[in-house]
Amino acid sequence: MQHEIFIRRCIELAQKATGNTYPNPLVGSVIVHNGKIIGEGYHQKAGENHAEINAINSVEDKSLIQESTIYASLEPCAHYGKTPPCALKIVEMGFKKVVIGAMDSHDKVNGKGKKIIQDAGIEVISGILEDECIALNKRFFTFHNKKRPYIILKWAESKDHFMDKDFRPTQISNSLTKQFVHQLRNNEHSILIGTMTALRDNPSLTTREIIGRNPIRILIDIDLKVPNNYHIFNHEAETLVFNSIKDSEEGNVKFIKTSRENFIMSLLKKLHEMQIQSVIVEGGGHVLQQFIDAGLWDETLIIRNNNLTLENGTKAPQFREIPVETGDFRDNCIEFYRNSFQ
Repeated sequence: MQHEIFIRRCIELAQKATGNTYPNPLVGSVIVHNGKIIGEGYHQKAGENHAEINAINSVEDKSLIQESTIYASLEPCAHYGKTPPCALKIVEMGFKKVVIGAMDSHDKVNGKGKKIIQDAGIEVISGILEDECIALNKRFFTFHNKKRPYIILKWAESKDHFMDKDFRPTQISNSLTKQFVHQLRNNEHSILIGTMTALRDNPSLTTREIIGRNPIRILIDIDLKVPNNYHIFNHEAETLVFNSIKDSEEGNVKFIKTSRENFIMSLLKKLHEMQIQSVIVEGGGHVLQQFIDAGLWDETLIIRNNNLTLENGTKAPQFREIPVETGDFRDNCIEFYRNSFQ
């Protein structure tokens, strides 16, 4: 029970950096001496100290470390990257015990960190709140295990299942759900739309409703129909344009030439190569339906306005799953789905 309390604290700490650690995972760490936390930290940004190092640095009396237990939500790293291996630092500091939430399936770690620590004669316990620790890094694990980004489908629809009125931009969400969506954008690595959504809505795809980071914008524009003065090409965020015409870089916009055949799989393969760990698909009905029909999604969020009837326009995707959770946001309802077949 004690182990679970401290691993849960690791998870809480790790969540503070959601959206800011790509391509690294979210990790929290606490150091406990005689049942009391004497140090804690979390990984804040790629290239900076890992959670365990920040926790060690926060301990005021380093002489207590050799009689302490260090907790980490994810297996300590075993390889040299932008920072030295945390497993070696733990051995160097001489901790009495190490408790791990989930093992790291990344090829460069995958048990190696645990082995380094055990080989040094330090007791290691793993698998504490494992499911919660894996859920914390659902993007990281999906990216490395399935060789594609974590995929979130999201759209808003009226009571009669339309996404707009007469094929023109229509406000379906309210201010609360808009803030929720902008927080979602802040948390995820990228956001994707298609040609018709870009032309019809001219969206910025930023987090302007909150203070946060803007996701990488992805535009599927096979024939390059979207004018270069549209908001998606502004300097507020990096933009990737998947098309059939050219490969080039123009400022913060990168054009990526790709085949029309097996397009979705080619897109996901390229995003994996570019180290993009998650993507929100906010495209129109056609783009969303392609992902649904291929079974290529991990979560789906549907914003429903049951007080709004639109009668004509873009039909919402056909989606016959059962929500795992619903939330009320005044006159809007958000339904949350998880793909149990992935």
